[in-house]
Amino acid sequence: MTFLRMEDLDLTGKQVLIREDLNVPVKDGIVSNDMRIRAALPTIEQAMARSKKVILMSHLGRPEEGRPMSTQREFSLRPVANRLTELLACQVELIEGYLDDPDTVSKYDAGIVLLENVRINSGEKANDDELAARYARLCDVFVMDAFGTAHRAQASTHGVAKHAPTACAGPLLTQELYALDRSMMNPERPMLAIVGGAKVSSKLEVLNKLANKVDQLIVGGGIANTFLLASGMKVGQSLCEPEFVDTANVLMQCTNIPLPTDVVVAKEISSSAEAYVKTVSAIEDDDFILDIGPNTATQLINLISNMKTIIWNGPIGVFELPQFAKGTFRIAGAVADNKGFSIAGGGETIAAIDKFGMTDDVSYISTGGGAFLEYVQGEELPGVRILKDRGVAD
Repeated sequence: MTFLRMEDLDLTGKQVLIREDLNVPVKDGIVSNDMRIRAALPTIEQAMARSKKVILMSHLGRPEEGRPMSTQREFSLRPVANRLTELLACQVELIEGYLDDPDTVSKYDAGIVLLENVRINSGEKANDDELAARYARLCDVFVMDAFGTAHRAQASTHGVAKHAPTACAGPLLTQELYALDRSMMNPERPMLAIVGGAKVSSKLEVLNKLANKVDQLIVGGGIANTFLLASGMKVGQSLCEPEFVDTANVLMQCTNIPLPTDVVVAKEISSSAEAYVKTVSAIEDDDFILDIGPNTATQLINLISNMKTIIWNGPIGVFELPQFAKGTFRIAGAVADNKGFSIAGGGETIAAIDKFGMTDDVSYISTGGGAFLEYVQGEELPGVRILKDRGVAD
């Protein structure tokens, strides 16, 4: 990988600005899932041990750009600062007004601080050059460690790397790229991809890429319904995209895509809905397909057990509702039990794996969603490309 790595730099006496992806779910002012925070800890701890001061920056949610944080506190990184304080066992100060007065950061004696949500800063999304330069003036070394936002050319992910005295990749970003390269560049065979989610249209490019790369492709969720429709089956009221039937047929000619033989259906999508198992030939006009059936799950588990490389993005069913979660649970278990190399990415996929307590059993959990998909599609990520443009150490 042709870029500087944080591990290779002497950070002694340096002020280090680290862009992390700390965009985590928050409920009632408390972080409800800290997986992304925990993933960043090794980078943060290493930087704290080797530098003068660590400055963290991240976004959270989608606040209105240019609007004061005081009027949209639900997007504040305060809960993240509190969680970091607990995990690091030291006070992590949350700083506002850091653009108005560059010396604000220096005034804090603490070895680590967190800048308030970068997405409230005017010009952040547009990768404004002046804003990027103001970020860069806060540091001696900029560390890009946010794989989850590396697909966006924004001031805090791309522009700042142009202006910082030194720009490098953090350990988490490097680790993410290595894991994806291992699964995509020279994978052990046989290779399987599991692609779930609502719509073929939202994952068309990744489906095309993987269909020509893998030995087996499992589709789930609403995507599977479109493939069922393409195979001549009825899908009732289920989410599907008839306009992509021809696309589904082309993909099925490129690689082996096993379709469900039985499914779990309901007459409505709700926590109180009664679930029924039906063969796909017995789907009625008022049925919603919300999960794969037990026979299909068993067939897919047998297939998964023989794979040497597995890439997973997207749940198999509506796993948030317990009566429709069994398919995703059994597939997650099969991936966790597989002895080959497995990588999973995407918010819903990670949430499902975490819900079922299998996080430690998958070879690698990617913190990226959109970045994960774009990298699999073969696209170069702007947040990585700028590090390459800055060059490597002699």
